[in-house]
Amino acid sequence: MVRSGRFRFAATVAVCWSAWTNAFSAEEKPRPNVVLILADDLGWQDVGCYDVDEPCPYETPNIDRLATQGTKFWQAYSPAPTCAPSRAAILSGTHPARAQKTHVVGGAPPAPHSPASPLISPWYSGRMPLSDVTIAEALKPYGYTTGHVGKWHVAINHNAFPQPEDQGFDFTRSDRGATSSQRPHRLTDFATVAEDDPYRLDEDGFPFDQNTEDALTFLRTHKAEPFFLYHATWLVHSPIHTRSEALLRKYCEKMNVPFPTEPEEWLLEGQQNPFYGAMVEMLDHYVGEVIGYLDETDDPRRPGHKLAENTYVIFTSDNGGMEKHPGEIITDNAPLDKGKINAKEGGVRVPLIVRGPGVPAGAESDAMVNGLDFYPTILEWTGAPRPVAQRLDGVSLASYLAADPADRPPLLDSDGAPRDTMVWHFPHGPMQSTIRIGGEKLVRNWGETLLPGQEGLDLFRLYDEGGNRVDLEEARDLSAERPARAAAMNAELERRLAAMNASAPYLNPDARRAGPERAKVCRPLDHGRDGNVVWATFEERGANVVRADLIYTNNGGERYEEWYRLPARLDGERAEATLPGDATHYLFNFVDENHYLVSYPAMAPEKGRSEPPSTAAFTAAAE
Repeated sequence: MVRSGRFRFAATVAVCWSAWTNAFSAEEKPRPNVVLILADDLGWQDVGCYDVDEPCPYETPNIDRLATQGTKFWQAYSPAPTCAPSRAAILSGTHPARAQKTHVVGGAPPAPHSPASPLISPWYSGRMPLSDVTIAEALKPYGYTTGHVGKWHVAINHNAFPQPEDQGFDFTRSDRGATSSQRPHRLTDFATVAEDDPYRLDEDGFPFDQNTEDALTFLRTHKAEPFFLYHATWLVHSPIHTRSEALLRKYCEKMNVPFPTEPEEWLLEGQQNPFYGAMVEMLDHYVGEVIGYLDETDDPRRPGHKLAENTYVIFTSDNGGMEKHPGEIITDNAPLDKGKINAKEGGVRVPLIVRGPGVPAGAESDAMVNGLDFYPTILEWTGAPRPVAQRLDGVSLASYLAADPADRPPLLDSDGAPRDTMVWHFPHGPMQSTIRIGGEKLVRNWGETLLPGQEGLDLFRLYDEGGNRVDLEEARDLSAERPARAAAMNAELERRLAAMNASAPYLNPDARRAGPERAKVCRPLDHGRDGNVVWATFEERGANVVRADLIYTNNGGERYEEWYRLPARLDGERAEATLPGDATHYLFNFVDENHYLVSYPAMAPEKGRSEPPSTAAFTAAAE
């Protein structure tokens, strides 16, 4: 009965919104505005309108209403299973594998996580390169004012260079707002109605959120000109807490769990964390404030119309939900398997809702789409030219979104064929690369692939040929039953990764589990410098060295020490490379035919490392 009532309300809203936008679309209108709302760690099953199987307990009326006003995608994906590579990919339009930006932080010499770790993550960039033309930089010459509020995190650190103002944003503020930590712990320091409380509760009982206020400030200030707002919320990322005691108590009652007494722990399985439930509803409330402003505010460029009538809104998440961290179960992405930091469905499938002029209301789509598609879509919406130097790995959704939902043509990929394939590359943590072709998905587990005696391929059928759900849980591995299909999909995955020059993990010769071939790795002998050329010699001991890299930094010893990679030239048992003039420290990486990595000088494991890599590297001073 509740669902029927909600559906009748949603249908009414959809009809009204459709009539409004269709009437407006018939008139001449100025260049449209774009608001991209990127939630942090919001899972596919954390939003009410995405309920499948069991309904989630989190209340999201504003996001649900947004879905009735545009198109809701059931098979939308993030570019990566963690935040920094997804954010960089969305802003630049470049696949994380191609950009060598495949995980958070980065910019360090490759090293094992611990001495016993059999695999080593490859070098990956600590930042989105300044040479990348961001969405903001593409829109600015076309007369758009560009704004960023909230989380950035596409540099080696939240506060490291480059910042939003370095990559095309006219306006940027990063206040954490209501997500700032409570002191001394999350069962204290709740917001009140006191006038001097910086988190003063509003009339609906929600804490004041400076991050949302910053977004509204940008909209109020720039509503008279075409604008692009990248609103990157800090919710619902950890720390998992809420400044609303009433909301916390509400979800304890709704979930039928006791009010917490231990501030550092929550171990009930499933979607039973009342702190998280409160956070999701807070996110929904703040999204509602931004959408409400667009709906209620007159458009200075179109008297008699509201801002919403000429503003596209994209709402999505940077990756799948974070299910747990030490000492706390946060949420559950079921029926999807795994979550953030994993390339299975729970780590990369995300909510996606698009609303705007010409986008039919109340529509739903099963098309496979990705955050990489936002850049070309926004270019088509705004009429801004595609930057010549920027490689875009997504496709525009503009025409697809504008089509009649009852008769939408297939979404076409960049080659003009119906899109049926998507690839993820995450050579970190669980070490995975995955490919989805139609309803099938292959997971390449690099640890098993590289280690002797292991197959390393898992094959799942998510949907049948008719698009009906089969194994959304990725619970039944079909690779043993269908080895030819697994091999064919793996070959296509390899082809696509090679085309993007993706970096694969290495084997650690110091780990016993890395196999017997580790005894054949090379032994570094000597190094030196001739002018601006640095060199190193080594002795092969049974395995051919097939690649050498120069790993260098230009700010060794500084707070945000950042390292880069250049290919070195191999000549027999000697490697040499031209050292950049601003380099302060460097080292060599040797990779042999069996995928083992030898670092010269050796780098300490990441776990427990007390000194920066520069303390063990060669100095770049002329010798």
